[in-house]
Amino acid sequence: MSKTVLTVDDSASIRSAIAFALQPKGYKVIQAEDGRAGLAALKANAVDMVITDLNMPNMNGIEMIRAVRSDRTLDGVPIVLLTTESQKEKMLEGKQAGAAGWIVKPFDEQKICAVVSKMIG
Repeated sequence: MSKTVLTVDDSASIRSAIAFALQPKGYKVIQAEDGRAGLAALKANAVDMVITDLNMPNMNGIEMIRAVRSDRTLDGVPIVLLTTESQKEKMLEGKQAGAAGWIVKPFDEQKICAVVSKMIG
């Protein structure tokens, strides 16, 4: 059975690039355009992992991570931040919110695939 990855980013091209990298490896990819839509997608689908942008309208990545971590029904879902931010403070804030990792944009397909494979197989 294939594993499902939720990608949350306000850039349609980034969401598509992640799906383009993961789908040939057998992953199902669900997409959401901001943290609020990401939370709704998480509650409506069985998701194995989340890759989320940090800076988004309506609900940013850190706010979404905090909301996911406060929902006991979503325990154990790994979340990786994908962003242009490389500041240590933001990385620490993401980790404290419950992010399992951090990938800096621009990313390459091999890195995304390696991180997903390591996290969920």
